[in-house]
Amino acid sequence: MQRAAATTPALTEDSAIVAALRRGDEAVFTTLVNAYSTSLLRLAQDFVRTRAVAEEVVQETWLAVLNGIDRFEGRSTFKTWLYRILVNKAKTRGVREARTIPFSALAPDGDDEPAVPEDRFRGPDDQWPGHWASPPVPLDTIPEQRLLAREARGRIAEALETLPDSQRVVVMLRDIAGWESEEVCEALGLTEGNQRVLLHRGRAKLRAAFERYLEED
Repeated sequence: MQRAAATTPALTEDSAIVAALRRGDEAVFTTLVNAYSTSLLRLAQDFVRTRAVAEEVVQETWLAVLNGIDRFEGRSTFKTWLYRILVNKAKTRGVREARTIPFSALAPDGDDEPAVPEDRFRGPDDQWPGHWASPPVPLDTIPEQRLLAREARGRIAEALETLPDSQRVVVMLRDIAGWESEEVCEALGLTEGNQRVLLHRGRAKLRAAFERYLEED
């Protein structure tokens, strides 16, 4: 890679990112590695046995990005393309190590686990049964600096790690990688209904964790 003097483009500008990688801009590549490697590693660890192997998968992913950037056609966002490479490589290594997550077995068919605790709702004898007893905290009432604080992001990351494997991977692919539901279903072998339930439950648990953080004052 050659070092370019040009200003590093914003990570949301796919065309600028792809053009920079194609011309060998080392600064842009370093920025991407710093921005995405942590979440890529976290996702890879859900498919393979050890952190060391997950790190190898991430390295292989970045090499594949460099080797394949000339074939990137823009049919998806760069981020989605990046995570798709990671998932494919991680699944391949997971199969080789007999460490694949049985997503279909973990899917919520027949599972009565509530997405939100029942005590958050009014009981059957209440004037308004089934309505919120303890409604979610409206995020638009929270100061922006607190929503964006490093501590807040850390709490969400910690909560993400506590989710069941199936929920965590679906949440990461939908909300972090930016995949569409159809892509998640195809990659993980889930039905649309199961994918939707796993996503809802994962999001509900993350929101509950964030609400607890907001209530700590």
